[in-house]
Amino acid sequence: MPAGFSLLMAAQFTSSWADNALLLVTMALLQEQGWPAWWAPLLKFAFTLSYVLLAPVAGPLADAMPKARLMAWMNALKLLGVIGLLAGVHPLLAFAVVGLGAAGYAPAKYGLVTELVPGPKLVVANSWIEISMVGAALLGAVGGGGLLSAWWCEATAVQALRQGLRDAGLPLDSAFTPSLVLLWGVYGLAAALQSGVPDSGARYAQRSIHPVALWRDFVHSNRLLWRDPDGGLSLAVTTLFWGVGATLQFAVLRWAQEALTLPLNQAAYLQAVVAVGVVVGAGLAGHRIGLHQARRVLPLGVLLGGLIALIACTDHFLVALALLAVVGAVGGLLVVPMNALLQHRGHTLLTAGRSIAVQGYNENLSILVMLAAYAGLLAWELPVLPLMAGFGLTIALCMALLWQRSRRLSATH
Repeated sequence: MPAGFSLLMAAQFTSSWADNALLLVTMALLQEQGWPAWWAPLLKFAFTLSYVLLAPVAGPLADAMPKARLMAWMNALKLLGVIGLLAGVHPLLAFAVVGLGAAGYAPAKYGLVTELVPGPKLVVANSWIEISMVGAALLGAVGGGGLLSAWWCEATAVQALRQGLRDAGLPLDSAFTPSLVLLWGVYGLAAALQSGVPDSGARYAQRSIHPVALWRDFVHSNRLLWRDPDGGLSLAVTTLFWGVGATLQFAVLRWAQEALTLPLNQAAYLQAVVAVGVVVGAGLAGHRIGLHQARRVLPLGVLLGGLIALIACTDHFLVALALLAVVGAVGGLLVVPMNALLQHRGHTLLTAGRSIAVQGYNENLSILVMLAAYAGLLAWELPVLPLMAGFGLTIALCMALLWQRSRRLSATH
């Protein structure tokens, strides 16, 4: 891997770890403040909304300056979001500020990878990115669960810190205030690491920053990527995958609390089991699947949907653990080659930043739609078991259709 890649992975891991831990802590804040359960997925909705709204701007912004510098600034925005929580701002609004930082961070991060890494090594690079992201999700879920646990919240040093913050007049008086202070420090560490990532040296022609011109350019880029045979196929797969995955993050938490009778901090550890599986699957994909073989993983999408539906039907803890680990592994094997193929086609057809912005727009729009549907179904008190089964069967059907489309495209070439 090129110089600076390891430091980039360390910075992105640290920032993503804090994102995942902060989500759980903010969910606990909502519960502590008495908000109903259907507000929890709205946190992810608020976080993701920036990805969609800023998509026409995020790509050109990432291409207009050294990407490592932009990533450090975006971590500073995440710091501001945590400060908002500590200042007593509504959790939904404060978490949206963190999402604003993440929205600017993603095109710069993936764009920098495509600038640093040659095409033949993109699958390997993406496997490392996926392992880093999923490892951060794994340890972030564990860390977030730990920051909600009684042994942490009731520890003498933590109680002393909370009392000191209360005496200092901090607006937020919560059992989780010390946890937020710790996460603020983690974001600061990520920004410091990011400042050491070298500039790739890639520069792009300056484009108009007029809003109408930006929007037209973005619409053209989006249409171009969707109409490309490989680009459109891989974009459809990743868009579906991340939309369902984000929704299942909340569905599994609720399912674990209802079907397995686990408290929130212990239910969060089940996400870690999925993450372990994804790390294994991503590692296998990086070593066994070349960029030219990416389409061969599409049948795994059908299997993934079937496994999700099967999980909804079990209430045995050990069986659930095994199935969740397999779901993670299958997901890692599926998404890493598809993501590499999408980045390769996007970088070929567009610039690095613009292609990642288009990808982020579509994937996060899918997340918004599915999270809004999930929150609505929860508000209507639909049981979580048929909800999970329905999501699983939906992804299986959609992946089967995409697999058939891929076979038709292969037959015509």
